[in-house]
Amino acid sequence: MIAANGSLTKLDKLRTLMRELPGNSIQAYIIPSGDAHQSEYIADCDDRRTYISGFTGSTGTAVVTDKEAALWTDGRYFLQAEQQLDSSVWLLQRDGLPKSQTIGAWLNSVLSKGSKVGVDPYLYPPNIWTPIATQLEAAENSLVPVATNLVDVVWSSDRPKRPKNPVVPLSIKYSGKCWRDKVREVRAEMTEKQATVLVVTALDEIAWLLNMRGSDIMCNPVFFSYVVLTMDAVYLFIDNAKLGKDALDHLKDDDSDSLTSVVYHEYDQLGEILPSLIANTTGKIWISNRSSYALVSLVSNVSRISDMSPIQLLKAVKNPVEVEGMRQSSIRDSAALCEYLHWLESEVPKGNVTEISGANRLLEFRKKQSDFVGISFPAISSSGSHGAIIHYNPTPETDKLITVDEMYLCDSGGQYLDGTTDVTRTMHFGTPSEYEKECFTRVLKGHIALSTAIFPTLIKGQMLDTLARTSLWAAGLDYLHGTGHGVGSYLNVHEGPMGISQRLMPDDPGLRENMILTDEPGFYEDGKFGCRIENVVLVKKAETKYNFNNVTYLTFEPLSLVPIDIKLVEPSLLTKNEITWLNAYHKKCLSVIGKVLKEQGRVSVLEWLTHMTKPIAE
Repeated sequence: MIAANGSLTKLDKLRTLMRELPGNSIQAYIIPSGDAHQSEYIADCDDRRTYISGFTGSTGTAVVTDKEAALWTDGRYFLQAEQQLDSSVWLLQRDGLPKSQTIGAWLNSVLSKGSKVGVDPYLYPPNIWTPIATQLEAAENSLVPVATNLVDVVWSSDRPKRPKNPVVPLSIKYSGKCWRDKVREVRAEMTEKQATVLVVTALDEIAWLLNMRGSDIMCNPVFFSYVVLTMDAVYLFIDNAKLGKDALDHLKDDDSDSLTSVVYHEYDQLGEILPSLIANTTGKIWISNRSSYALVSLVSNVSRISDMSPIQLLKAVKNPVEVEGMRQSSIRDSAALCEYLHWLESEVPKGNVTEISGANRLLEFRKKQSDFVGISFPAISSSGSHGAIIHYNPTPETDKLITVDEMYLCDSGGQYLDGTTDVTRTMHFGTPSEYEKECFTRVLKGHIALSTAIFPTLIKGQMLDTLARTSLWAAGLDYLHGTGHGVGSYLNVHEGPMGISQRLMPDDPGLRENMILTDEPGFYEDGKFGCRIENVVLVKKAETKYNFNNVTYLTFEPLSLVPIDIKLVEPSLLTKNEITWLNAYHKKCLSVIGKVLKEQGRVSVLEWLTHMTKPIAE
């Protein structure tokens, strides 16, 4: 049977290319979800895995052999993948579950010895390439680079063109620091490592370093480019058509600092120019192990520093201007979300609001706020059973009414010139069941436990994850996603290198003051409902009675200020301290957001907020 999305026909074409590959045929082909910059969110032209499989989740890897096809994804997308994949063609591998095979183990089980597995070397970083290659070699198989992307050949003229959207400077009033000062900071890090060349491939790192923003990837203000930083120049590889007068003026030479002169090359010339830059340096070459295998392979092991890019940590620890921008953008965004929830409360009972029309109305409310640029990701507007699909994205085919009979989960965010937001609230516009209230309250207890945690600086986020799950675990419940991720400052809504998760994060540098993350535990009952409570939180100094070993202790400050639906809370499950926290949080929501709503003349929304933030008895 041919799949509705034409998957089988595409696979037939791909398999023919695998057999007829010039030089040597391959017996399997891996299609990752990322692009040449290892981006989580990608442009349409790079969405090869969706094209070949029909699965649209942001994370996943497709693998095709001569006779079989499998797709790996994580717990956020299990239900979505089940619905989108043609099960007669694709085997779903639930990554992270005990019985799930790794890609290498599965390939070894279905391939004959001596088989070759191909992959586009620009789409796999060494930290993924090496473990799979090692596993394949143990069974006398091999992982080989395939220079021509075979999915692109199948896609042919139907493949979307690579975006050439203009790049714009970001004012220092939002960035808080001149881009030339950032270059000096990065060079100081390079000097410590005895590196004289740094290859920057991650798009958000480039945007942060140069104080520039673009729109090449939906919801992410980044632009296709590479940067090579030496001790006397900044080499920028970019389609020159993207650089208008404002961008060129922003990057123009500074007579007082010739060491930050920008040398321009076309975007696709890095592979041919990088070897000559390497040949002309006497120091180490710093290229992160998260850059593409193709580029990393250009640098010899003896000359290479494979550590995480120094820009990652510099970007993650926000400067005072960025912190204030994230605070103010969260306040305006919270006001928009309050207006939306108030609107839903009055409109849902009329029976004419759907997941899509609701998300569209939320966008209109956000557009009213100053410095709004766009959404930070497609809104997860999910009613009833759709809430159990963790990263659900409503489509015309799946769109359903938001009703008074089911829980409604809305996970959304905005991009503002001064910050990025990501907030989830779960509501019920009728009468929730006792089970729904218990699940929601246990999620709330986990949210509060993490939000109020006090911990020593440099603690790994993995060590805090249990706090958010303990109440759920006590009832035999859990959730299959991380508890928190970093958030960029008018950049990617998912930002590393830190996070809060059960999963080991090898590059996690430990939590530090002025990092910004999310606190988002949840629970999902397949086929029935989902609930999640998410705030953007700032890591700040904690006031402690003692100070053992002169270590700075930290805690979290919520930046998102949107009321939590008390209708879904079972007070008997909360401790006195948890009720105190909830009442204090709601008091702050009313004080801070109420002031904004009053200034904006949104009287009815302010009345709604006053009602939603009434304290509950301790």
